Amino acid sequence: MALNVGFVGLGEMGGQMARHVVEKSDGRFEVFGFDLSKAALNAAKKNGIRPTRSLNELAKKCDVIIVMVGYDHQVKQVVTDVTKVGKKGAVIVITATSHPDMVRECAEIAKKRGLGVIDAPVCYGLDGARDGKLMSTCGGAKKDYNKARPVLECYSRAAPHLGDLGAGEIGKTCNNMLHWAHSIANYEVLLLAKTYGIDAQKMRETLMLCPGQNGTLERWDETKFTWQEKDMDIALDLAQKRKVLMPMFGQVDQLIKMFHADDVAELLYDKKKAHYLGKEYKPKPIGAKD
Repeated sequence: MALNVGFVGLGEMGGQMARHVVEKSDGRFEVFGFDLSKAALNAAKKNGIRPTRSLNELAKKCDVIIVMVGYDHQVKQVVTDVTKVGKKGAVIVITATSHPDMVRECAEIAKKRGLGVIDAPVCYGLDGARDGKLMSTCGGAKKDYNKARPVLECYSRAAPHLGDLGAGEIGKTCNNMLHWAHSIANYEVLLLAKTYGIDAQKMRETLMLCPGQNGTLERWDETKFTWQEKDMDIALDLAQKRKVLMPMFGQVDQLIKMFHADDVAELLYDKKKAHYLGKEYKPKPIGAKD
């Protein structure tokens, strides 16, 4: 008997994730979707996803419900609404980058109605969603994880279970911390090269062949610098609660708030200048007098 899978949020990410579940179903899943946008629902329908008229309709039908919305208050509202009418034994999967405490609050809400919650936030962004190669870091009860895992694996390169509920969000936070730290380190390194007249894009390509390469450097053109403040707020709050000393990431938190995608584009592709911390830099030949 096919498992009914629902997607709440069929935007750029959710729509692609749902498409992969349809394409890799092999008869295992019936895929339903809900979004406030009619355009998103129509696009999803073309990919074999069955649109529902309301969140309640989706919740009543589905055994695994993937929640792909952006903010904690939206996630909590969806979970609250789903659990009012959802099937007992159904599993809600939170895929957004959220605070572990909020995930655990959602689980308490769902538990009262006999539904489970796991956290499985995703890495690799829109490209990963399109290619079905997201990375899902997962936390929650093993029985709930095992029920949802075949669905997650349809759109993920891997979906490891890291531990109790909230572990998935902590795993994603650890990734985010490295990503934003790499962004700053990459910028300062390439800025140094550029000030000595070395083409920053050529230096970047060279570094991707060196031991110092990192995933952020490889995919840097796609970094939109949209969520860094939220990501670092979660990281520093988690550290504060366990009194973990992270002086370097205190600096990362302050610096990354100043970054914008245009800064990276200028550094890599403007041959004449770059800006950092309010100062303009212009390339000079290596032998030029300072």
